[in-house]
Amino acid sequence: MRKERSSLAAEIITEIRRHVPDFSRPLAGQFGAGIQQGVETALEQFADLLEGTGESAAGEERLRVHRALGRGEFAEGRSLDALQAAYRVGARVAWRRYARVARGTGLGADRMVLLAEAIFAHIDELAAAAVAGYASARADEAGTFGRRRHRLLELMVSGAAPGAVRDAAGPADWPLPATVACVALGPAAPGDAPRALTLRMPDLVLADLDGAEPCLLVPEPALYLRDGQVQRVMQGRGAVIGPTVPPDAAAHSLRWARAIRACLPGPHEARAPVDCERCLPELLLLGDPALVELIAGRRLSPLAGLTPKRGERLAATLLAWLQTNRGSAPDVAARLGIHPQTARQRLHQVQRLFGPALADPDARFELEVALRSRLMASAFGAPPRLGV
Repeated sequence: MRKERSSLAAEIITEIRRHVPDFSRPLAGQFGAGIQQGVETALEQFADLLEGTGESAAGEERLRVHRALGRGEFAEGRSLDALQAAYRVGARVAWRRYARVARGTGLGADRMVLLAEAIFAHIDELAAAAVAGYASARADEAGTFGRRRHRLLELMVSGAAPGAVRDAAGPADWPLPATVACVALGPAAPGDAPRALTLRMPDLVLADLDGAEPCLLVPEPALYLRDGQVQRVMQGRGAVIGPTVPPDAAAHSLRWARAIRACLPGPHEARAPVDCERCLPELLLLGDPALVELIAGRRLSPLAGLTPKRGERLAATLLAWLQTNRGSAPDVAARLGIHPQTARQRLHQVQRLFGPALADPDARFELEVALRSRLMASAFGAPPRLGV
């Protein structure tokens, strides 16, 4: 066998190039050296194993060349199909040659069977080493790729310059979409595996599920927010979906989602996802709470002398009147679900309390801001700080 090694290696390489299209190119450079070394070391190691001297060379070092072949296939952007086919071709060629040599030495049938088994067991081990090398290279790439995606997410939600985002999106293989929406999340429930969930997320959804402030960045929200895995991640995490915006406004989408989430009464995790698209006026009011409180304190002062129950009724009546474009008593009654006569009585009381302010467009605007903020505080479970 040792005498046959050089000519057998040449024959194996010729047959591999003839039967495996991906390996038919000229054996130049690192590619050619890797194939040549892989075939020669496989033949040498097999002879050592048969002779009983191969045990000391067993283990990781003996398989290093074949792990490198697997890593090389990944680096070339190919699957393992071609390399596995090459191993099969090599095994068949080697068996034909070894069988001829064995017959020439008078090897008996029983030992011929053992020889065949040894050849194919050896090839299986080398092929498994190549698979391990390929998987290792893919894991390394996934780690690098994951870090690039995470860096891109950090840039986008921190409001980085569009040029910096574009520069990071290329290496992360993330085509910039027309629109995005950010999702603010709470911590994972005990027993959840955030990293595993990230791996099953749609490829273009950027996720930080186990950070201090978990979030998602969802491209083309109309499509990806309906994805089953995205829906699963949002359930039970107190999710708030930020408004849909251009990519360079992703930081605003997340900021607004977190602002709404901070106002929600607990426990957040029990809530269905909240969509900020339905809370845009509330987001506006949250932009400067102190100013809103000042406006409410001034404009709603006529209600301060009333009982809480009466004040709530007249506040609701005034807001309904404003929202129906200063509608009639029947309009207000329909909005509040009360009798028109009751609405008429309350509107008379509102007129007495607020008087000239109801005829002033600026005052009416401030009144609606104040009343909406009061309603928002009630709906979100916030303390009644606004006005009365």
